[in-house]
Formats: sequence, structure tokens, C-alpha cells
Amino acid sequence: MTLPTDLRDLAAQVSNWGRWGEADEIGTLNLIDDAAVQRGVAAARGGARIPLAIRLDANGPQMGNIPGRVNPLHTMVAINTAYTGDIGDFCCSDDVLTLGLQSCTHWDALAHVSYDGLLYNGHPASSVTAERGAGRCGIHRVTSIVTRGVLLDVARARGVDRLDPGHTITEDDLEAAVELAGIRPEAGDAVLVRTGHMALLKARQREQYTLEPQPGLTVGTVPWMRRHDVAAVAIDTMAMEVYPCEDANVLFPVHLLQLRDMGLTQGQNFDLEELSAHCAADGTYEMLLVANPEPVTGGTGAPTSPVAVK
Repeated sequence: MTLPTDLRDLAAQVSNWGRWGEADEIGTLNLIDDAAVQRGVAAARGGARIPLAIRLDANGPQMGNIPGRVNPLHTMVAINTAYTGDIGDFCCSDDVLTLGLQSCTHWDALAHVSYDGLLYNGHPASSVTAERGAGRCGIHRVTSIVTRGVLLDVARARGVDRLDPGHTITEDDLEAAVELAGIRPEAGDAVLVRTGHMALLKARQREQYTLEPQPGLTVGTVPWMRRHDVAAVAIDTMAMEVYPCEDANVLFPVHLLQLRDMGLTQGQNFDLEELSAHCAADGTYEMLLVANPEPVTGGTGAPTSPVAVK
């Protein structure tokens, strides 16, 4: 089924194709300039380091509903092995990790989604192959994500610990969170959207976190992100956008508009609970965000272990 006309019209309005040249493969990450980094460094006033990643283990959020995405499988391949044959000499333990690149706290590469046979900036979707992975717009094109982060705590702004399942985050919700934060995102900032949904996964309620309706962004928030020239957006849910989707006939429209048309890098499964408490306690909702993806060659996404420095 082809995309509806209103979605295509919106795609044309928010498109960043050609903005940074015809060869560009990183989209809005181009907005992270020296000024954005310096703004982030200035926000790290006290030096508190707050981790935002979920653990890599079998208790991850994958429940089999997305074929092929597996929770991290940790396997020992050497245990106190005496490589010289003498246990009094050098001994070593080694291990292997097998995981879906989008199974944990991660960034989606711009190659993650396509429609009409095209990725971001008009690169052909056929550039993603079984042999090479993402030949265009892969996560290895992202050299760093270090900038000012702004927490938009939508749940706290609405006076709740956690948004209702299936809550549709609107532009008004984002504006309420901006008012709570007392700061407005600037070009090159990363926006962290808290729904409180992560509390379910942390409480080992994986089915509710993954399989039941999720709060999330709506198509109506896409122009807001474009107007503010957000460099990257991350959220504390698995789907990023509201799920089930707003229109039963369009699968993941926010993904399509942000990744394919805007070139806006998306992050999912960010743990924003400790950060939310810290921001509420000191009244500041900005920070230095260090959230580099693993440079997986040809990856359509990659794990990250983000840290907010306040």
C-alpha cells in the first residue's frame, strides 16, 4: 500500500535531502558543530555521570515479536585457560557476545528504513545487501555523538510517573516538557524524551514493556523536531513512536519521516529514570551527552552506552 498523500506532503516539508550535499549520509548529525559541543561541555557543571544504557544480558527487551532480533547471548570461550600449560603462569578468560544490533540501547542508522526504494538523501535502498550490510547511510558513517543533551520529561511534565500505554505524545506534550525544563533545544542538540515506560523493563515486566501498547512520538511531533533542528532524538521505549501506530494502514510513520526524510538519527531503549530524578532534584534539564555508537561497518544500527554528564 502506498503512503497517503498527507504523509508524503509532510515528508516534503521536513526533508533535509541535499541540505548537506548530495553525498551526505549522516543527516542532522551535521548540526553538531563546535558550538553545540561547547554548549554541552558548559552544561556539565558538577561532573555527575549518569549511565543511560540497559544491561546486555538475556533479560533484554526482545520477546520474539521482531524476527531475528535476539537479546544478548554471552558465551565463555576460555575460562582461566593456562596458555603456557602452567596455571602458575599467564591464564586468561575470554568471551563472545551475540546480539541484535537494535536489541539493546542503540542508535538506528539512517539505512534502517526506506520507502519507494530510497534511503535518506536519495541513496538507493538496494545499497543495503546481505554481503555488505548498509553500503550507504550505515552506522559506521557516524564518527561521534557528543553534544548538549536536553531531557524532555514528558511524564513528569504531565504529573505522572509513567505515561499510559499507547499515549500519543503531541507537540503540546513536548512544549509542556520544554516549559518544565526551562530551556529550549537549539540546533545540534540531542533531545531525550522520557515517558517512564522504561520502569517496566527495569522491574522485569518485559511483556508489558515490549508486547503491550507503548507511549511514543506521533507524526505531529515531526515538524517540531525539524523546526528546532534537533541533531538526534532518543526515547525510553522500544518503538520510539506510539505503538500500535496512529494509522493502522501505515507502519512506523515517524521512523519513515525522521530517518528517511529528515535524516534524524533515532535512539531507543534509553534508560532515563536516574537522569529524570537527577534533573528534577537540581532543576536543570541540560547535560553533556556522550553517546557514540559502536562503529559496526555496514550496520543498520549499533549499541551505545550513553552517559549524561551534569
